[in-house]
Amino acid sequence: MTRLPFAAWMAATQESVEASLAASLPAASGIPARLHGAMRYATLGGGKRVRPLLVHAAGEVSAAETATLSVVACAVELIHAYSLVHDDLPCMDDDVLRRGRPTCHVEYDEATALLVGDSLQTLAFELLARPGLTDPARQLEMIALLAHASGSRGMAGGQAIDLESVGHDLDQPQLELMHALKTGALIRAAVILGALCGQALNPAERDGLDRFAKRIGLLFQVVDDILDCTASTATLGKTAGKDEAADKPTYVSLLGLDAARDYARELREDAMAALAPCGERAARLREVADFICHRQF
Repeated sequence: MTRLPFAAWMAATQESVEASLAASLPAASGIPARLHGAMRYATLGGGKRVRPLLVHAAGEVSAAETATLSVVACAVELIHAYSLVHDDLPCMDDDVLRRGRPTCHVEYDEATALLVGDSLQTLAFELLARPGLTDPARQLEMIALLAHASGSRGMAGGQAIDLESVGHDLDQPQLELMHALKTGALIRAAVILGALCGQALNPAERDGLDRFAKRIGLLFQVVDDILDCTASTATLGKTAGKDEAADKPTYVSLLGLDAARDYARELREDAMAALAPCGERAARLREVADFICHRQF
């Protein structure tokens, strides 16, 4: 079987994820129609789908079935979509632009946006709990992993630290803890969940994937911080310079732009080295890591 070039694989995977999400979300015509329409608005039609790409790429390491990966990728992306809806609310980051269009609470209203986030989160676990997805014991492990990554010891906890840190200086370990939770936990979950969809891996392979996932989670945030101060709003599809304007600690504000770029390169090298036990089966993960490192939006 001919292996697709990365750009073609990414486009095909993104298209497949979009179709799977559209099929998994409630129809906009179903009662309550306004909520369902807002759920679809917040989830479909935009985004890089980095987390689903990582699910599918990690699935190649464990020879996972595409059908299983598709469900798990949707679950992870629904958690991410919910987090963005809540992150944009006036009580959080108070942003008006996401993926090049009005944020959910601007297009609809705050109460609807709150319910959209709640509903997307619960739908993610509904998908993961689908009977016959995989071995029942492994399915429970996957549900627990995604729940942990999303909660107070993961993404939500990182957001809490982020809100508390506005106007305060953080040192690098404190900043890395915040982003390991806020951004890195769900990215790590995407990698580990993708691998869990297939055959069991040996300890060296599991440890390598875990280290890769943690480094790539930090890399994503460092690049995000760099782009926030170097790219335009039109390119990013969200408000550029928002972190600096809000006096939020970032890798650029802590290290400076050049040092932040050096750190991104260091994280990429660490991530690549961690995949050594997985050999050529991790080729797609290496390509996704390069995409994350060199992305322009």
